[in-house]
Amino acid sequence: MLVLDSSALFSMENLPDEDFVCPPGVVGELRRHGDRRLDLWGDLLRVSDCTKASLDAVSKAASKSGDSGRLSPVDFTVLALALDTGGTILTDDYSIQNVARIMGLPYRPVGVAGIKRVERWNYKCVGCGKWFSEKTDECPICGSATRGHRRKSGK
Repeated sequence: MLVLDSSALFSMENLPDEDFVCPPGVVGELRRHGDRRLDLWGDLLRVSDCTKASLDAVSKAASKSGDSGRLSPVDFTVLALALDTGGTILTDDYSIQNVARIMGLPYRPVGVAGIKRVERWNYKCVGCGKWFSEKTDECPICGSATRGHRRKSGK
């Protein structure tokens, strides 16, 4: 079973020959971007929701790695649906690949080489320089934006 992410569908000319499924948000992203292939694929796309338990497990793993601020709500559902189905995620999204590897979920890139190693993330305020382990839209100390940085070993 393959679990399709939006990035995979944007990269593919044809649907895979294997059994596949995608969360409703993936179809919504295709629709929002006006992808004409959706008209061809619409009835062929098998859509399924993920469970709350799997979504919670993904959220926990993404939070530990610092990827929670890098994943969209749809990305979370792709990972959770893979956990529910035991499927292999088809994605070119590096953050999805990173969390999938951390969780032991199989994944395959479509149009890119894929990640070489697991990355962990910290976030630094561009104003005052304070470091945070979780992404925040603005620094609680000075109100400036934060930017993601790969964690260095030992941090």
